[in-house]
Amino acid sequence: MAGDLRNWLARVEQLGELQHVSGAHWDLEIGTISEINYRRKPPAALLFDDIAGYPRGYRVLTGAVSNARRMALTLGLDPNLDTAGLVQALRGKPLEWERSAPRFEPEVVRSGPVLENAVHGRDIDLTRFPAPRWHEHDGGRYIGTGVAVVTSDPDTGRINVGAYRMMIQEDGRSATINAEAGKQGRAQYDRWFAAHGKAPVLVSFGHDPLLLMVAGTEVPNSISEYAYAGAMVGEKLCVIRGEVTGLPMPAAAEIVVEGWIRPDRMLREGPFGEWTGYYAGSPRPVPAMDIERLYFRNDPIILGTPPGKPPNDYSYMRALLKSAMIQDELVKIGLRDVRGVWAHESCGGRLLVVVSITQRFCGHSRQAGYLAAQCPAAAYMNRLVIVVDDDVDPMNLEEVMWAVSTRCDPAEDIEIIRKAWGSRVDPMLADPAVPYNTRAVLDACRPFEKRDTFPRVAQASPARMRETVAKWKELFADPRFPLPETVIPSVAVDEKG
Repeated sequence: MAGDLRNWLARVEQLGELQHVSGAHWDLEIGTISEINYRRKPPAALLFDDIAGYPRGYRVLTGAVSNARRMALTLGLDPNLDTAGLVQALRGKPLEWERSAPRFEPEVVRSGPVLENAVHGRDIDLTRFPAPRWHEHDGGRYIGTGVAVVTSDPDTGRINVGAYRMMIQEDGRSATINAEAGKQGRAQYDRWFAAHGKAPVLVSFGHDPLLLMVAGTEVPNSISEYAYAGAMVGEKLCVIRGEVTGLPMPAAAEIVVEGWIRPDRMLREGPFGEWTGYYAGSPRPVPAMDIERLYFRNDPIILGTPPGKPPNDYSYMRALLKSAMIQDELVKIGLRDVRGVWAHESCGGRLLVVVSITQRFCGHSRQAGYLAAQCPAAAYMNRLVIVVDDDVDPMNLEEVMWAVSTRCDPAEDIEIIRKAWGSRVDPMLADPAVPYNTRAVLDACRPFEKRDTFPRVAQASPARMRETVAKWKELFADPRFPLPETVIPSVAVDEKG
Protein backbone atom coordinates (compact mmCIF):
# COMPACT_ATOMS: atom_id res chain seq x y z
CA MET A 1 0.00 0.00 0.00
CA ALA A 2 1.34 3.44 -0.97
CA GLY A 3 2.23 5.48 2.08
CA ASP A 4 2.90 2.54 4.42
CA LEU A 5 5.77 3.24 6.83
CA ARG A 6 6.41 -0.48 7.36
CA ASN A 7 6.93 -1.09 3.65
CA TRP A 8 9.33 1.87 3.68
CA LEU A 9 11.22 0.38 6.66
CA ALA A 10 11.54 -2.99 4.92
CA ARG A 11 13.13 -1.33 1.87
CA VAL A 12 15.47 0.74 4.06
CA GLU A 13 16.48 -2.41 5.99
CA GLN A 14 17.25 -4.13 2.69
CA LEU A 15 19.53 -1.22 1.74
CA GLY A 16 21.45 -1.65 5.00
CA GLU A 17 20.41 1.85 6.11
CA LEU A 18 18.54 0.96 9.32
CA GLN A 19 19.96 0.53 12.82
CA HIS A 20 17.89 -1.06 15.61
CA VAL A 21 18.23 0.40 19.11
CA SER A 22 16.91 -1.58 22.07
CA GLY A 23 16.29 -0.40 25.61
CA ALA A 24 16.58 3.40 25.31
CA HIS A 25 14.49 5.60 27.61
CA TRP A 26 11.85 7.95 26.19
CA ASP A 27 13.00 10.70 28.58
CA LEU A 28 15.98 12.38 26.80
CA GLU A 29 17.88 9.22 25.85
CA ILE A 30 16.13 8.67 22.49
CA GLY A 31 16.60 12.37 21.72
CA THR A 32 20.27 12.43 22.63
CA ILE A 33 21.10 9.24 20.70
CA SER A 34 19.29 10.72 17.70
CA GLU A 35 21.15 14.04 18.00
CA ILE A 36 24.51 12.26 18.01
CA ASN A 37 23.42 10.18 15.02
CA TYR A 38 22.69 13.30 12.92
CA ARG A 39 26.36 14.25 13.18
CA ARG A 40 27.49 11.03 11.54
CA LYS A 41 28.38 11.26 7.85
CA PRO A 42 26.05 9.83 6.72
CA PRO A 43 23.58 9.32 9.57
CA ALA A 44 21.55 6.12 9.90
CA ALA A 45 17.82 5.69 10.29
CA LEU A 46 17.25 4.58 13.90
CA LEU A 47 14.35 2.38 15.01
CA PHE A 48 13.95 2.35 18.80
CA ASP A 49 12.23 -0.64 20.45
CA ASP A 50 11.97 -2.10 23.97
CA ILE A 51 11.63 1.50 25.13
CA ALA A 52 11.75 1.83 28.92
CA GLY A 53 8.26 1.55 30.40
CA TYR A 54 6.57 0.39 27.16
CA PRO A 55 5.71 -2.96 25.58
CA ARG A 56 8.00 -4.39 22.95
CA GLY A 57 6.77 -3.29 19.51
CA TYR A 58 5.83 0.23 20.58
CA ARG A 59 8.53 1.98 18.59
CA VAL A 60 10.00 5.37 17.59
CA LEU A 61 11.77 6.04 14.28
CA THR A 62 14.22 8.93 13.81
CA GLY A 63 16.62 9.96 11.03
CA ALA A 64 14.22 8.71 8.35
CA VAL A 65 15.24 11.08 5.53
CA SER A 66 18.55 12.45 6.77
CA ASN A 67 20.70 11.22 3.88
CA ALA A 68 20.65 11.02 0.08
CA ARG A 69 19.98 7.28 -0.25
CA ARG A 70 16.85 7.31 1.92
CA MET A 71 15.61 10.53 0.34
CA ALA A 72 15.98 8.96 -3.11
CA LEU A 73 14.27 5.74 -2.02
CA THR A 74 11.36 7.71 -0.56
CA LEU A 75 10.94 9.62 -3.82
CA GLY A 76 11.11 6.50 -5.97
CA LEU A 77 14.52 7.46 -7.39
CA ASP A 78 17.78 5.50 -7.62
CA PRO A 79 18.91 4.92 -4.00
CA ASN A 80 22.55 4.94 -5.13
CA LEU A 81 22.40 8.66 -5.91
CA ASP A 82 24.62 10.92 -3.83
CA THR A 83 23.58 14.48 -2.92
CA ALA A 84 24.93 16.00 -6.13
CA GLY A 85 23.19 13.34 -8.21
CA LEU A 86 19.96 13.80 -6.29
CA VAL A 87 20.07 17.54 -6.89
CA GLN A 88 20.38 16.91 -10.62
CA ALA A 89 17.58 14.32 -10.55
CA LEU A 90 15.26 16.82 -8.85
CA ARG A 91 15.80 19.60 -11.41
CA GLY A 92 12.38 20.49 -12.77
CA LYS A 93 10.59 17.93 -10.60
CA PRO A 94 8.58 20.37 -8.41
CA LEU A 95 6.99 21.95 -11.50
CA GLU A 96 6.26 18.47 -12.85
CA TRP A 97 4.67 17.42 -9.53
CA GLU A 98 2.61 20.60 -9.44
CA ARG A 99 1.26 20.03 -12.97
CA SER A 100 0.43 16.36 -12.43
CA ALA A 101 -0.97 16.58 -8.86
CA PRO A 102 -4.65 16.84 -9.96
CA ARG A 103 -4.32 13.32 -11.42
CA PHE A 104 -3.23 11.92 -8.05
CA GLU A 105 -5.97 12.99 -5.67
CA PRO A 106 -6.05 10.32 -2.94
CA GLU A 107 -8.27 7.26 -3.22
CA VAL A 108 -10.87 7.03 -0.44
CA VAL A 109 -11.14 3.50 0.97
CA ARG A 110 -13.29 2.06 3.75
CA SER A 111 -10.68 0.16 5.72
CA GLY A 112 -6.97 0.01 6.39
CA PRO A 113 -4.36 -1.02 8.97
CA VAL A 114 -4.84 2.20 10.99
CA LEU A 115 -8.28 0.92 12.09
CA GLU A 116 -6.84 -2.14 13.90
CA ASN A 117 -7.52 -0.34 17.21
CA ALA A 118 -10.02 2.46 17.86
CA VAL A 119 -10.74 4.10 21.22
CA HIS A 120 -12.75 7.11 22.35
CA GLY A 121 -13.82 8.99 25.44
CA ARG A 122 -11.95 8.34 28.66
CA ASP A 123 -9.88 5.58 27.08
CA ILE A 124 -7.94 8.15 25.03
CA ASP A 125 -4.42 8.49 26.46
CA LEU A 126 -1.49 9.63 24.32
CA THR A 127 0.97 8.57 27.01
CA ARG A 128 0.26 4.94 26.05
CA PHE A 129 2.76 5.65 23.23
CA PRO A 130 6.50 6.28 23.90
CA ALA A 131 6.50 9.94 22.89
CA PRO A 132 9.95 11.28 23.83
CA ARG A 133 11.02 14.30 25.74
CA TRP A 134 13.59 15.19 23.10
CA HIS A 135 15.72 17.99 24.61
CA GLU A 136 16.82 18.70 28.15
CA HIS A 137 14.87 21.96 28.49
CA ASP A 138 11.70 21.02 26.61
CA GLY A 139 8.46 21.83 28.37
CA GLY A 140 7.04 18.35 27.92
CA ARG A 141 6.76 15.26 25.73
CA TYR A 142 6.34 15.99 22.03
CA ILE A 143 4.44 13.25 20.22
CA GLY A 144 4.14 15.51 17.17
CA THR A 145 7.42 16.25 15.38
CA GLY A 146 7.25 14.18 12.18
CA VAL A 147 3.55 14.86 12.31
CA ALA A 148 0.94 15.32 9.55
CA VAL A 149 -1.79 17.71 10.72
CA VAL A 150 -4.83 17.54 8.42
CA THR A 151 -7.16 20.55 8.18
CA SER A 152 -9.66 21.82 5.61
CA ASP A 153 -10.92 25.07 4.15
CA PRO A 154 -14.47 25.69 5.45
CA ASP A 155 -15.56 27.23 2.13
CA THR A 156 -13.83 25.15 -0.56
CA GLY A 157 -13.16 21.91 1.32
CA ARG A 158 -9.51 21.98 0.20
CA ILE A 159 -7.43 19.65 2.37
CA ASN A 160 -4.09 20.78 3.81
CA VAL A 161 -1.46 18.60 5.46
CA GLY A 162 1.02 20.53 7.61
CA ALA A 163 3.77 19.81 10.13
CA TYR A 164 3.22 21.67 13.42
CA ARG A 165 4.76 20.63 16.69
CA MET A 166 2.43 18.93 19.18
CA MET A 167 3.00 18.57 22.92
CA ILE A 168 1.09 16.06 25.06
CA GLN A 169 -1.21 17.82 27.55
CA GLU A 170 -3.57 16.95 30.40
CA ASP A 171 -1.97 13.58 31.20
CA GLY A 172 -2.39 12.38 27.63
CA ARG A 173 -6.02 13.37 27.09
CA SER A 174 -5.13 16.19 24.65
CA ALA A 175 -2.29 17.79 22.75
CA THR A 176 -1.52 21.35 21.71
CA ILE A 177 -0.99 22.29 18.04
CA ASN A 178 1.52 25.09 17.54
CA ALA A 179 0.99 26.44 14.00
CA GLU A 180 2.75 29.68 13.08
CA ALA A 181 0.83 32.61 11.60
CA GLY A 182 0.91 32.47 7.79
CA LYS A 183 0.94 28.68 7.61
CA GLN A 184 -1.87 27.19 5.51
CA GLY A 185 -3.26 25.03 8.31
CA ARG A 186 -3.37 28.01 10.66
CA ALA A 187 -5.21 30.12 8.06
CA GLN A 188 -7.75 27.33 7.56
CA TYR A 189 -8.57 26.81 11.20
CA ASP A 190 -8.76 30.57 11.79
CA ARG A 191 -11.47 30.70 9.08
CA TRP A 192 -13.30 27.83 10.82
CA PHE A 193 -13.10 29.74 14.10
CA ALA A 194 -14.62 32.86 12.53
CA ALA A 195 -17.44 30.96 10.80
CA HIS A 196 -18.26 28.14 13.22
CA GLY A 197 -16.44 28.76 16.51
CA LYS A 198 -14.44 25.54 16.23
CA ALA A 199 -12.32 23.71 13.64
CA PRO A 200 -12.04 20.01 12.75
CA VAL A 201 -8.56 18.56 12.82
CA LEU A 202 -7.02 15.13 12.25
CA VAL A 203 -3.42 14.19 12.99
CA SER A 204 -1.17 11.30 11.99
CA PHE A 205 1.84 10.62 14.22
CA GLY A 206 3.36 7.84 12.09
CA HIS A 207 3.36 7.47 8.29
CA ASP A 208 5.53 7.13 5.19
CA PRO A 209 8.22 9.86 5.33
CA LEU A 210 6.87 11.01 1.95
CA LEU A 211 4.08 12.73 3.89
CA LEU A 212 6.66 14.37 6.14
CA MET A 213 8.30 15.82 3.03
CA VAL A 214 5.11 17.48 1.78
CA ALA A 215 3.85 18.50 5.23
CA GLY A 216 7.12 20.27 6.04
CA THR A 217 7.57 22.25 2.82
CA GLU A 218 5.63 24.94 0.98
CA VAL A 219 3.38 23.07 -1.45
CA PRO A 220 1.38 25.56 -3.59
CA ASN A 221 -1.83 26.71 -1.86
CA SER A 222 -4.10 25.34 -4.58
CA ILE A 223 -2.85 21.76 -4.27
CA SER A 224 -3.54 19.19 -1.56
CA GLU A 225 -0.41 17.69 -0.07
CA TYR A 226 -1.94 14.23 -0.48
CA ALA A 227 -2.21 14.80 -4.25
CA TYR A 228 1.27 16.34 -4.40
CA ALA A 229 2.73 13.34 -2.56
CA GLY A 230 0.99 11.01 -5.00
CA ALA A 231 2.47 12.93 -7.92
CA MET A 232 5.94 12.65 -6.38
CA VAL A 233 5.86 8.85 -6.53
CA GLY A 234 3.36 8.40 -9.36
CA GLU A 235 0.79 6.55 -7.24
CA LYS A 236 -2.38 7.63 -5.46
CA LEU A 237 -2.33 7.42 -1.67
CA CYS A 238 -5.19 5.62 0.08
CA VAL A 239 -7.10 7.53 2.77
CA ILE A 240 -9.98 6.81 5.14
CA ARG A 241 -12.53 9.42 6.21
CA GLY A 242 -12.49 10.04 9.95
CA GLU A 243 -15.79 9.11 11.58
CA VAL A 244 -15.91 12.33 13.63
CA THR A 245 -14.58 15.03 11.31
CA GLY A 246 -14.73 13.41 7.89
CA LEU A 247 -11.13 14.47 7.31
CA PRO A 248 -8.93 11.99 5.40
CA MET A 249 -6.31 9.96 7.29
CA PRO A 250 -3.59 7.81 5.66
CA ALA A 251 -5.08 4.32 5.53
CA ALA A 252 -1.75 2.80 6.59
CA ALA A 253 -0.95 5.38 9.28
CA GLU A 254 0.45 4.12 12.58
CA ILE A 255 -1.36 6.43 15.03
CA VAL A 256 -4.14 8.94 14.25
CA VAL A 257 -6.27 11.25 16.39
CA GLU A 258 -9.23 13.37 15.32
CA GLY A 259 -11.31 15.98 17.05
CA TRP A 260 -11.68 19.73 17.36
CA ILE A 261 -9.82 22.86 18.35
CA ARG A 262 -11.50 26.02 19.62
CA PRO A 263 -10.28 29.61 19.98
CA ASP A 264 -11.13 29.65 23.69
CA ARG A 265 -9.49 26.29 24.44
CA MET A 266 -5.82 27.18 24.89
CA LEU A 267 -3.08 25.59 26.99
CA ARG A 268 0.46 26.68 27.78
CA GLU A 269 2.97 25.08 25.40
CA GLY A 270 6.77 24.95 25.25
CA PRO A 271 9.59 25.69 25.43
CA PHE A 272 10.93 23.43 22.67
CA GLY A 273 14.34 23.12 21.02
CA GLU A 274 13.62 24.35 17.49
CA TRP A 275 15.20 24.01 14.02
CA THR A 276 17.10 27.29 14.43
CA GLY A 277 19.13 25.57 17.15
CA TYR A 278 17.64 27.50 20.07
CA TYR A 279 14.86 27.31 22.63
CA ALA A 280 13.18 30.22 20.91
CA GLY A 281 9.62 31.39 21.44
CA SER A 282 8.52 31.79 25.03
CA PRO A 283 6.00 29.33 26.46
CA ARG A 284 2.56 30.64 25.55
CA PRO A 285 -1.05 29.48 25.17
CA VAL A 286 -1.81 27.66 21.89
CA PRO A 287 -4.90 25.71 20.76
CA ALA A 288 -5.45 22.39 22.50
CA MET A 289 -7.08 19.56 20.60
CA ASP A 290 -10.16 17.92 22.10
CA ILE A 291 -9.55 14.36 20.92
CA GLU A 292 -12.70 12.33 20.21
CA ARG A 293 -11.15 9.35 18.45
CA LEU A 294 -7.79 7.59 18.64
CA TYR A 295 -6.86 4.98 16.02
CA PHE A 296 -3.66 2.94 15.96
CA ARG A 297 -2.07 -0.15 14.46
CA ASN A 298 -0.86 -3.07 16.49
CA ASP A 299 2.74 -2.36 17.57
CA PRO A 300 2.58 1.30 16.45
CA ILE A 301 5.53 3.43 15.37
CA ILE A 302 5.94 7.15 16.08
CA LEU A 303 7.73 9.02 13.29
CA GLY A 304 10.08 11.31 15.21
CA THR A 305 11.77 14.27 13.55
CA PRO A 306 13.13 16.32 16.45
CA PRO A 307 14.56 19.67 15.42
CA GLY A 308 17.55 21.31 17.10
CA LYS A 309 20.89 22.82 16.15
CA PRO A 310 21.57 21.77 12.53
CA PRO A 311 22.20 19.16 11.36
CA ASN A 312 18.94 17.91 12.82
CA ASP A 313 16.48 15.20 11.83
CA TYR A 314 14.95 16.93 8.81
CA SER A 315 17.52 19.62 7.90
CA TYR A 316 18.93 17.51 5.03
CA MET A 317 15.47 16.77 3.67
CA ARG A 318 14.47 20.41 3.89
CA ALA A 319 17.68 21.66 2.26
CA LEU A 320 17.23 19.30 -0.67
CA LEU A 321 13.52 19.85 -1.30
CA LYS A 322 13.56 23.60 -0.62
CA SER A 323 16.43 24.07 -3.03
CA ALA A 324 14.60 22.23 -5.81
CA MET A 325 11.34 24.07 -5.11
CA ILE A 326 12.97 27.51 -4.99
CA GLN A 327 14.81 26.91 -8.25
CA ASP A 328 11.68 25.72 -10.01
CA GLU A 329 9.71 28.66 -8.63
CA LEU A 330 12.30 31.14 -9.91
CA VAL A 331 12.12 29.51 -13.33
CA LYS A 332 8.31 29.63 -13.22
CA ILE A 333 8.39 33.33 -12.32
CA GLY A 334 10.55 33.93 -15.39
CA LEU A 335 13.99 34.55 -13.90
CA ARG A 336 16.50 33.86 -16.67
CA ASP A 337 19.51 31.55 -16.57
CA VAL A 338 19.25 30.12 -13.08
CA ARG A 339 22.14 27.63 -12.81
CA GLY A 340 21.61 26.35 -9.29
CA VAL A 341 20.02 27.02 -5.89
CA TRP A 342 21.01 25.68 -2.50
CA ALA A 343 19.32 26.33 0.86
CA HIS A 344 22.14 25.36 3.20
CA GLU A 345 21.52 22.62 5.76
CA SER A 346 23.82 24.29 8.31
CA CYS A 347 21.31 27.15 8.33
CA GLY A 348 18.26 24.94 8.76
CA GLY A 349 17.47 24.77 5.04
CA ARG A 350 15.81 28.20 5.28
CA LEU A 351 18.02 30.95 6.68
CA LEU A 352 20.66 31.01 3.91
CA VAL A 353 19.80 30.59 0.23
CA VAL A 354 22.46 30.77 -2.49
CA VAL A 355 21.47 31.33 -6.12
CA SER A 356 23.85 30.85 -9.05
CA ILE A 357 23.05 32.62 -12.34
CA THR A 358 24.58 33.44 -15.70
CA GLN A 359 24.34 37.24 -15.86
CA ARG A 360 22.61 38.55 -18.99
CA PHE A 361 21.92 42.22 -18.22
CA CYS A 362 22.52 45.02 -15.73
CA GLY A 363 20.44 44.36 -12.62
CA HIS A 364 20.04 40.63 -13.31
CA SER A 365 21.82 39.61 -10.11
CA ARG A 366 19.74 41.97 -7.94
CA GLN A 367 16.56 40.73 -9.57
CA ALA A 368 17.60 37.16 -8.72
CA GLY A 369 18.31 38.11 -5.12
CA TYR A 370 15.03 39.92 -4.51
CA LEU A 371 12.93 37.23 -6.16
CA ALA A 372 14.67 34.46 -4.22
CA ALA A 373 14.23 36.39 -0.98
CA GLN A 374 10.47 36.73 -1.35
CA CYS A 375 9.23 33.92 -3.61
CA PRO A 376 6.68 31.71 -1.74
CA ALA A 377 9.01 28.71 -1.48
CA ALA A 378 11.68 30.77 0.32
CA ALA A 379 9.80 33.65 1.97
CA TYR A 380 9.34 32.13 5.45
CA MET A 381 12.27 32.76 7.82
CA ASN A 382 14.83 33.47 5.13
CA ARG A 383 17.61 35.73 6.45
CA LEU A 384 20.37 35.80 3.83
CA VAL A 385 20.26 35.42 0.05
CA ILE A 386 23.60 35.32 -1.77
CA VAL A 387 23.70 35.57 -5.55
CA VAL A 388 26.83 34.22 -7.26
CA ASP A 389 28.10 33.81 -10.82
CA ASP A 390 27.84 30.49 -12.62
CA ASP A 391 31.48 29.59 -11.93
CA VAL A 392 30.60 29.23 -8.23
CA ASP A 393 28.97 26.09 -6.86
CA PRO A 394 26.07 27.26 -4.63
CA MET A 395 26.35 24.06 -2.55
CA ASN A 396 29.99 24.72 -1.66
CA LEU A 397 30.22 27.27 1.16
CA GLU A 398 33.96 27.67 0.67
CA GLU A 399 33.40 28.80 -2.91
CA VAL A 400 30.41 30.95 -1.94
CA MET A 401 32.34 32.81 0.77
CA TRP A 402 35.29 33.25 -1.60
CA ALA A 403 32.90 34.97 -4.01
CA VAL A 404 31.40 37.09 -1.21
CA SER A 405 34.82 38.21 -0.03
CA THR A 406 36.18 39.01 -3.53
CA ARG A 407 33.15 40.13 -5.56
CA CYS A 408 30.84 41.78 -3.03
CA ASP A 409 31.45 45.42 -2.07
CA PRO A 410 29.68 45.92 1.29
CA ALA A 411 29.00 49.59 0.45
CA GLU A 412 27.33 48.78 -2.88
CA ASP A 413 26.25 45.15 -2.96
CA ILE A 414 24.23 44.48 0.19
CA GLU A 415 20.50 45.25 0.10
CA ILE A 416 18.27 45.09 3.19
CA ILE A 417 14.63 43.97 3.18
CA ARG A 418 12.67 44.89 6.30
CA LYS A 419 9.42 43.56 7.78
CA ALA A 420 9.53 40.24 5.93
CA TRP A 421 7.79 37.00 6.99
CA GLY A 422 9.43 35.85 10.19
CA SER A 423 8.66 33.38 12.96
CA ARG A 424 8.25 33.20 16.70
CA VAL A 425 11.13 30.70 16.79
CA ASP A 426 13.59 33.34 15.54
CA PRO A 427 16.20 33.79 18.31
CA MET A 428 16.75 37.41 17.16
CA LEU A 429 13.09 38.35 17.54
CA ALA A 430 12.50 41.43 19.70
CA ASP A 431 8.73 41.05 20.09
CA PRO A 432 7.04 37.64 19.63
CA ALA A 433 3.73 39.41 19.04
CA VAL A 434 5.02 40.89 15.77
CA PRO A 435 7.31 38.24 14.23
CA TYR A 436 8.77 40.21 11.32
CA ASN A 437 12.27 39.48 10.18
CA THR A 438 14.92 41.44 8.32
CA ARG A 439 16.90 39.86 5.51
CA ALA A 440 19.91 40.79 3.42
CA VAL A 441 20.53 40.21 -0.27
CA LEU A 442 24.26 39.92 -1.04
CA ASP A 443 25.25 40.44 -4.65
CA ALA A 444 28.44 38.39 -4.92
CA CYS A 445 28.52 38.43 -8.73
CA ARG A 446 31.12 40.26 -10.76
CA PRO A 447 29.72 43.71 -11.64
CA PHE A 448 27.95 43.22 -14.97
CA GLU A 449 29.81 46.10 -16.61
CA LYS A 450 33.15 44.60 -15.53
CA ARG A 451 32.58 40.99 -16.57
CA ASP A 452 35.15 41.20 -19.37
CA THR A 453 37.74 43.15 -17.39
CA PHE A 454 37.36 41.53 -13.96
CA PRO A 455 40.56 39.65 -13.01
CA ARG A 456 40.74 36.06 -14.26
CA VAL A 457 40.28 33.31 -11.68
CA ALA A 458 43.55 31.56 -10.85
CA GLN A 459 42.62 27.91 -11.28
CA ALA A 460 42.65 25.23 -13.92
CA SER A 461 39.55 24.83 -16.07
CA PRO A 462 37.14 22.01 -15.17
CA ALA A 463 37.97 20.27 -18.47
CA ARG A 464 41.71 20.34 -17.70
CA MET A 465 41.06 19.07 -14.18
CA ARG A 466 39.08 16.11 -15.50
CA GLU A 467 41.75 15.29 -18.06
CA THR A 468 44.45 15.41 -15.40
CA VAL A 469 42.53 13.25 -12.93
CA ALA A 470 41.87 10.71 -15.70
CA LYS A 471 45.55 10.62 -16.70
CA TRP A 472 46.79 10.36 -13.13
CA LYS A 473 43.97 8.20 -11.81
CA GLU A 474 46.27 5.95 -9.73
CA LEU A 475 47.67 8.99 -7.95
CA PHE A 476 44.21 10.36 -7.13
CA ALA A 477 42.71 6.96 -6.31
CA ASP A 478 44.87 6.51 -3.20
CA PRO A 479 42.31 5.89 -0.40
CA ARG A 480 44.59 7.58 2.14
CA PHE A 481 44.02 10.90 0.39
CA PRO A 482 40.46 10.89 -0.99
CA LEU A 483 39.63 13.51 -3.60
CA PRO A 484 36.53 15.53 -2.60
CA GLU A 485 33.82 15.74 -5.24
CA THR A 486 33.95 19.54 -5.02
CA VAL A 487 37.53 19.70 -6.32
CA ILE A 488 36.16 19.74 -9.87
CA PRO A 489 33.49 22.48 -10.05
CA SER A 490 30.01 21.25 -10.90
CA VAL A 491 29.15 24.48 -12.76
CA ALA A 492 31.36 26.39 -15.16
CA VAL A 493 30.90 29.18 -17.69
CA ASP A 494 33.07 27.58 -20.33
CA GLU A 495 30.85 24.47 -20.43
CA LYS A 496 27.54 26.27 -20.87
CA GLY A 497 28.23 28.62 -23.74
